[in-house]
Amino acid sequence: MNQVKIPKQRQIIDRRALGGEISTLVREKGKDARLDVIALLRSALDDGREELARRLKEKPAAGHECSGGQSFLIDQIVRLLHDHVTTDVYPSGNRSTSERLAIMAVGGYGRAEMAPHSDVDIAFLTPSRRTPWCEQVIEAMLYFLWDLGLKVGQSSRTLDEMVKMAKEDLTIRTALLEGRYVWGDRKLYDEASRRFYKEVVHGSEREYVSDKLRERDARHKRMGDSRYVVEPNVKDGKGGLRDLHTLYWIGKYIHKVRSAADLIEVGLLTKAEYRSFRRAEGFMLAVRCHLHMITGRTEDRLTFDLQREVASRMNFTDRPGKSAVERFMQFYFIQAKRVGSLTGVFLAHIDDQFAQRRARKGFFAGFTAKSRTLKGYRVAGGKIAAPTKDWFQQDPVRLIEVFQIAEEEGLEIHPDTMRQADRDSGLIKAPIRKDPRANALFLDLLAGRNDPEMVLRWMNEAGVFGKFVPDFGKVNAQMQFDMYHHYTVDEHTIRAIGLLSRIEKGELTDDHPRSTKLIHRINSRRAIYVAVLLHDIAKGRGGDHSILGAEVAMKLCPRFGLDEQETALVAWLVRAHLLMSATAFKRDLTDPKTIEDFVGQVQSLERLRNLMILTAVDIRAVGPGTWNSWKGQLLGELYDSAQERLRLGHVKHGRQDRVAAKKELVLEELGSKKSLLSEQDEMFTDSYWIAEPEDVIARNIVQYSVAREREEQLSIHCEFYEARGATLVSVIAADHPGLFYRIAGGIHLAGANIIDARIHTTRNGWAVDNFLVQDPMGNPFHEEQQLARIEKAIGDALANRIELAPQLAKRPLPISRSKAFKVRHRVIFDNTASNKFTVIEVNARDRPALLNRLARALFESQLIVHSAHITAYGERAADTFYVTDLLGEKITSPDRLETIEKALLDAASDQRQAEMENA
Repeated sequence: MNQVKIPKQRQIIDRRALGGEISTLVREKGKDARLDVIALLRSALDDGREELARRLKEKPAAGHECSGGQSFLIDQIVRLLHDHVTTDVYPSGNRSTSERLAIMAVGGYGRAEMAPHSDVDIAFLTPSRRTPWCEQVIEAMLYFLWDLGLKVGQSSRTLDEMVKMAKEDLTIRTALLEGRYVWGDRKLYDEASRRFYKEVVHGSEREYVSDKLRERDARHKRMGDSRYVVEPNVKDGKGGLRDLHTLYWIGKYIHKVRSAADLIEVGLLTKAEYRSFRRAEGFMLAVRCHLHMITGRTEDRLTFDLQREVASRMNFTDRPGKSAVERFMQFYFIQAKRVGSLTGVFLAHIDDQFAQRRARKGFFAGFTAKSRTLKGYRVAGGKIAAPTKDWFQQDPVRLIEVFQIAEEEGLEIHPDTMRQADRDSGLIKAPIRKDPRANALFLDLLAGRNDPEMVLRWMNEAGVFGKFVPDFGKVNAQMQFDMYHHYTVDEHTIRAIGLLSRIEKGELTDDHPRSTKLIHRINSRRAIYVAVLLHDIAKGRGGDHSILGAEVAMKLCPRFGLDEQETALVAWLVRAHLLMSATAFKRDLTDPKTIEDFVGQVQSLERLRNLMILTAVDIRAVGPGTWNSWKGQLLGELYDSAQERLRLGHVKHGRQDRVAAKKELVLEELGSKKSLLSEQDEMFTDSYWIAEPEDVIARNIVQYSVAREREEQLSIHCEFYEARGATLVSVIAADHPGLFYRIAGGIHLAGANIIDARIHTTRNGWAVDNFLVQDPMGNPFHEEQQLARIEKAIGDALANRIELAPQLAKRPLPISRSKAFKVRHRVIFDNTASNKFTVIEVNARDRPALLNRLARALFESQLIVHSAHITAYGERAADTFYVTDLLGEKITSPDRLETIEKALLDAASDQRQAEMENA
């Protein structure tokens, strides 16, 4: 975008010296000098890259200098090749007017922004017709470039062809827009530039802007449609380099600017915004250069395994509560956020300029949309604007007010007003933060009934949110370095508020039926909105963010205007916001002690209702696919059991009612096969009826009935289970020790991952085990061949037709992004969570066959597994087992517990897997 002055250029490459050496080689070897010339230039290219890498190491954030240096290096190589080919290989002493050639850099090369392994995008321009001499020179230059190992994107066109193709193709038009003269016939290049602007650009400005914005939106959608995805694409992701390029392209297309700095002169950016533009661009260019140097290839995605390395190269260090990589990524997202702010203001200005041009033409000449006044603000065309330049300086509370009015009235904020808010956000100091009116306005915005998510995001973009709530400012752009969270903390929080608003408006009834009803039964809607805002507010502080967040809530809630009761509720919700999901996903909900302990912490129906809603939006806001009906069902079961216990004060009567109600639902599911229920009714325990959904119970009953008719000792059934986005695997067999780990091993051998397991034993000694499984990409199996493979693998494992351990060891671990994370393996024993069982929770790095190895360790430790609950948090698995010894007793001996812990840690360890694979 801007030509960067490259210091000490000859240390990168000395074109004059190399030109002299090429001339010497040609004199000495004539036509046989080609290989020597290639060797000489390849050496110069390598030396130049090495020098630029050294400079980047010394100044790791000097993105403009590094990318400009790469372009300079290629420029000199191209110039040397042109001179060598036209002078020594295909000399033409007296060229005709047609034997002219101009070399133009286009694309990123044209902007003089090249990463070490970027493509070299070159356009060869010729006059009206292509002569044999031009074709020979172009071909020879391309072969030289290819022999040097460069990836070349090239085109060869006459001026007429260039104009015609640019009119037809948006990509070509954009590439030419960034055209930069490199070498050759300067007059020809100037003529091409003149014709491009006169014949292609003129009159097509509005169409170009529309096309580029459509292209940008499509790109964002491909990349995740958020600038806060935790593995961002530095080039093409939202808030990345391509968004900055889009601003420049549009500005250049409309106003014919030569550099980004010229956008100030045409009023599209202020000086301060341009400095932000350059700062964000320089940082992202540096990151991209580091990515290319680390990987040795074109790599623009900042993946987990590369983030640590780039953070280290850019001299980020650990701080209390925040690792170097988290600090680096927070800085990255701050830059991406700034790009988003610039984009919004810039495009709104472009829109205004086009509107003014339209108004000056034709029937509507002289007509402007009538504005109205709203609470002192000017409103026109659906946008709210501050009436004067010093509007916020007169009363800084207006910095909150303007966003609150925008949300309440469904208005956009004028770009000039967004600029003013950004500029004046520093006026928000302690007196404004304590101002009752400012806090009342903020609370009205937070719990707004139109679109609080969108307006809070604008408020965040303008820097007002973090200034008014400094605790929120601390988590602004803060990344959570794991594979579970898809967004930064601030983006996750704002999305959660948006989900809460949509639930309240009844827009998510299908996915969240309970929460949709409950939100209209809670005592304080503003308390739940504040709880969602604050639930992750203390992340990155080096302690338990739930406890620290509750302390923040006790200070902030009174400031916001919440009363004592609301403050106590919000503080409890923040402290306990992980309680419901941990209980639902890691504990046996059919065990009365689970419900008793959970209710003991919740203590009231009001807390329970609020916690259910908070848990739902928190999980769903983590990222795409984290919420599913299986999680919804588990949370619903826990809610119903807890509500019953809180309402009745006991659960026994309720338990019988729940079993009876479940049987009625199963009868409906069975349809014409209703008689099967009475035949098998007494065979299943109450815990089975409560634990399994009615559709699974109906399937199990039919499967058991068919197996008994056929006198089968083993029945395996697999089917795609659309309601859970997984494959249901049901195994019915005579119960015996080791059954569980063998089934798990068979499933793993078939290439499937177990995401949930429910293990039951009937009163007559049959095991009825239900597993939900997915492929390694998180998708269900549904093809007949896949389902048959799973059934066969389980059958082989249970019949001892295969040796599980050696076969599983032969299956190599996939190259996983989880290797980038440190996962502390832990085993936690809890003898208080259940009256009958010892509860064992194993936290370990997730990988295929983990459940099999853990289950085998439990079997070899002579334990009986009564139920298992599998939870994955990205790279980390938390598997919980309810176990007894062979006599049905809890395990209490410290020595025995220590032995079991060692066996489980050994089974979970990376070293153990490596040893098995090498055996």
